[in-house]
Amino acid sequence: MSQRELWRRPAGRGMFARGMSGEIVIEHPNRDKASSKVMKLMVVAFLLVSAGLITVVTIGGWDALAGAQILQIAYIVLYLVMAFFVARWNRGVLPVAASLAIIMLIFAAVSGPIWFARAKDGFTDPSLDAALLGTLTLLIVPVQALLIAFAARGFTQAWNIEVERRADGTTPKASGT
Repeated sequence: MSQRELWRRPAGRGMFARGMSGEIVIEHPNRDKASSKVMKLMVVAFLLVSAGLITVVTIGGWDALAGAQILQIAYIVLYLVMAFFVARWNRGVLPVAASLAIIMLIFAAVSGPIWFARAKDGFTDPSLDAALLGTLTLLIVPVQALLIAFAARGFTQAWNIEVERRADGTTPKASGT
C-alpha cells in the first residue's frame, strides 16, 4: 500500500500501517461494542433532529425573528457538521455538541413561551402559527437534554483507543525490547 493510499483511507477498522516487520493492522475495539454503536447512532439522531427542529422554527418564524436568524443558521450548520463527524467515530466533537446543546436548551426554554405570547393581535405574524412554533421550540428542550446526556456518555466510551496487531494476528513487540 502506497503512502498516498494510506492517507486516503478513512481512520477506522482495518486501517493498515507499514512497519519494519510487515503490515500492522490498527483496530479500535471499543467501536465494535454494541453500546458504542447505539450511542453513536443516538448522538447522530439527536443532532439531526435538533437541526431539523431548529430549521423548521427558523423558516417558520423568519419574519418574527429579530436578528436571531444568523445564530440559528450557524447552529444548524454546526449540528450537521458534528453529526457527520460523530458518524465517522470522531469523539472529539461530543463535548462541543454537549456544550452547544446546553446553550440551545437555555435559548429554547426562554423563547418557547414567548412564541405563545405572540399568538395575540398586534405582533408580526410568522409564516407558521405562533403556537406551533412555540410547541416546536419547547420540543427542542428535551431533545437538547437527551443530546447532552448521550454525548457525555459517548465521550466516556473511549472510541479513540487503538490496538495494533500484525496482519497474521500476532501482537507486535514494543520497540526497544
